[in-house]
Amino acid sequence: MFTKKDKHMARNNDVDASSINIIRSGTEISGDISCKGDIRIDGKLIGNLKSEGKVVVGENGLVEGTIECAYATISGGLKVNIKVNELLTLKSTANLVGEIATNKLQIEPGANFSGSCKMGAVIKGIENGKKEEREGQRGKTA
Repeated sequence: MFTKKDKHMARNNDVDASSINIIRSGTEISGDISCKGDIRIDGKLIGNLKSEGKVVVGENGLVEGTIECAYATISGGLKVNIKVNELLTLKSTANLVGEIATNKLQIEPGANFSGSCKMGAVIKGIENGKKEEREGQRGKTA
C-alpha cells in the first residue's frame, strides 16, 4: 500500500519534541504558532506563540502578541503579554513592554521592562505570619 517514499515522508513528519524551531532574521510571520519543542526567533512574529519548551528571542527578534511557554530567554524586543511557567530571563539587550506572569524572573542590568509583573507561587504561612504579628501588636498596645 505504501511505497518506500511514502514511509520515509511519514517518518519525517513525526513530531520531535527535542527539535528547535528557528525563525531567522529577515523572516516575518503574521499568525499564531504552536509547538511542542523549543523555538528561537531572530525575525519578526506578530501573533500568539505557545510552546511546551523554551522560547528564545534573539537580539534582532521582535514579537508582538502573546507568549506562553515553559522557559524564556529574551534578548530582543517584545510587545506582549507573556506567561512563563518556570524561569523568564531578560538579557541586557531586552526591551519588553507588556504584562509578565512567571514563576521566577531574572533581569540583567541594561534590560528595559515597562508593564506589570505577577511572579512566583503562593507562599504558605506569609498571611498567617502577618496576622499573628498584627495580633501581637494589638496585645502590646492595649
